[in-house]
This record gives sequence, structure tokens and C-alpha cells, in this order.
Amino acid sequence: MSDNCLFCKIIAGEIPCDKVYEDDLVIAFRDIAPVAPQHILVVPKMHIVSTNDLNESNASVVSHIFVTARNLASELGFAENGYRIINNCGADGGQTVGHLHFHIIAGRHGGSMF
Repeated sequence: MSDNCLFCKIIAGEIPCDKVYEDDLVIAFRDIAPVAPQHILVVPKMHIVSTNDLNESNASVVSHIFVTARNLASELGFAENGYRIINNCGADGGQTVGHLHFHIIAGRHGGSMF
């Protein structure tokens, strides 16, 4: 955990969120500034700054995130119509929080959302 990381504070329960799922490895919650009717963030509980910081010892969390995303899409009823999973890496890649996370975006037809 990083003391000044927004997502670490959410994981620790110091900052509230609209949680939709949690297990030992990840937490998923609704984005506070959604770009579509369904906009959920899936965040590993382990503090990993970005995709650039993945390695052999921590990369398995990414497959767990994708399975979690699939499960949430099914449980929340938007899997059949489709959804996007987005990861931004670094400032020039649009990453605004220095903690690895994936956006699940669904419920909007046409056009680019990012």
C-alpha cells in the first residue's frame, strides 16, 4: 500500500466508494465520473503503479482482473450487448491515478468513449 495513493485509500476503507465486487486480490467500484451508463474500475489490492510495473511475480493479477470483468459484465447484465476494458499507462497514456486499474465501459452505442 502506498500512503498517498487514492486507490490504496479506497482499498483500505479510508475513502468510500460504490463497491460492486471485492475479493482477496481486487476491488471493483463505480467510477465517480462515468463516461457511460456502466463505468466500473477494477483495481488490484496490491499497489502496482502501472502496466510498466508488471513482472513475473505480479502479472497474474491481470488475468484475475479480466475474469472479474467478465463475471461483472454477466452479473450486471451487459455482457451480451458488449463492453470495453481499458487500461491507461502513464501520463501520456491518460493514466490519472498512479495505481494499476482497468475501466469496464458499457451501455453506450457508437463513437469513441476515450
